[in-house]
Amino acid sequence: MASFDILKILTNGPIIPAARTIEVYKAALTHTIVPSVVLLFGDINSLPTLISLAKENKKRIILHLDLFDGIGKDKAGIRFLARLGIGAIITTKSHLCKLARDEGMIVIQRLFLMDSDSLRTGLGLVRNFKPDAIEILPGSVPASVVQELIHETGLPIFAGGLIRTQEDVQHAIERGISVVTTSRQELWDAIMINKH
Repeated sequence: MASFDILKILTNGPIIPAARTIEVYKAALTHTIVPSVVLLFGDINSLPTLISLAKENKKRIILHLDLFDGIGKDKAGIRFLARLGIGAIITTKSHLCKLARDEGMIVIQRLFLMDSDSLRTGLGLVRNFKPDAIEILPGSVPASVVQELIHETGLPIFAGGLIRTQEDVQHAIERGISVVTTSRQELWDAIMINKH
């Protein structure tokens, strides 16, 4: 899928809300204009309810597989998620990226960029399996690193972690980040339904 298409499907602005609790999840579903929410919590028992809430609010779940409990991190687990209606995932694990792609999911590969070695390793992972987008952590990486990722991969770059203010969001976008994922509700102003 083309980069533009991925962004158009997942977002309509600079921020995608991320939820670590049911309360924050409900707020993201009901009070934001973004078509997607990153799910950073949950388990197999709560998933049907979480999916139902998303459908009621016409939102897409981007499931963070590494933080989700009770699903086997294997082909059967990924197939089960796809059949339940999960259409997009985030993971650090390349084998899960491949399995999710086989099930027709949008795949966002998360990379932790702590130093030049982790950047080199991350680029190698992305070259071996080209995801639909990359999410980098922390979101405050230097502009030169963001530009290298864009140049080397041609993929949209999502950023999360250590983005605490509206200025941090703006700086991320100025550095070439396509979208910021954040659980900080105070940063959701730009995507709220009833802005003041």
